[in-house]
Amino acid sequence: MSKIETNTIDNISGSSALQIGDTNTATIGLGKSGDTLTVPSGATLTIAGTINASSGTATGFGESNNPSFSSRMSAHQAVGDNVTTKVAFDTVNFQTSGTYDTTNYRFTPGVAGNYQFMINIVGDSQATANLYAVTVKLYKNGSSIAEQVDGVNFNFVDNYPRQAPVSFNVTDTSDADDYYEVYTAINDTSSTPQVFRYGSYFSAFLISTSA
Repeated sequence: MSKIETNTIDNISGSSALQIGDTNTATIGLGKSGDTLTVPSGATLTIAGTINASSGTATGFGESNNPSFSSRMSAHQAVGDNVTTKVAFDTVNFQTSGTYDTTNYRFTPGVAGNYQFMINIVGDSQATANLYAVTVKLYKNGSSIAEQVDGVNFNFVDNYPRQAPVSFNVTDTSDADDYYEVYTAINDTSSTPQVFRYGSYFSAFLISTSA
């Protein structure tokens, strides 16, 4: 195998294209283990085929899925019987951009795009067989997101448990300054409902910046 050692390969004067490989089908290797291949600022890398990063690492491609956050509760939260109440997610497991406020339990993305929201509320009647229903809603800018059928509701009819988790996973398109909060209504027959902290969470991540 022949070897060419040089510092720069450039196209000839008057030509705007530089082609590596032409007639014969081949696997073209760039670099060796430990090398870093860079595309400088201002240059454009156009890929019509497939990037295979099974042997190396490809960074800077696709979405980063940030901003993102995950929050939880530090204590159980007493709520009025069947009263829609903001859930006090006052502790973050992580956040990437300082976009979740633990004092008002509010997520402000700060970046416009499409977001995936994941919510779980554990309704607790604090008494055996007293939990009637649990409703979970995602609020945007102070109002329930109506196009998402105004939240999700589990009604236990005549088979009342003491405690039950209710999940609500939904996508929404956000501006940079929109904000999101979680509300719940817990209906029970003992009039002492609470949001059970264990298993309750509120999290989200950016799917894409494309509208």
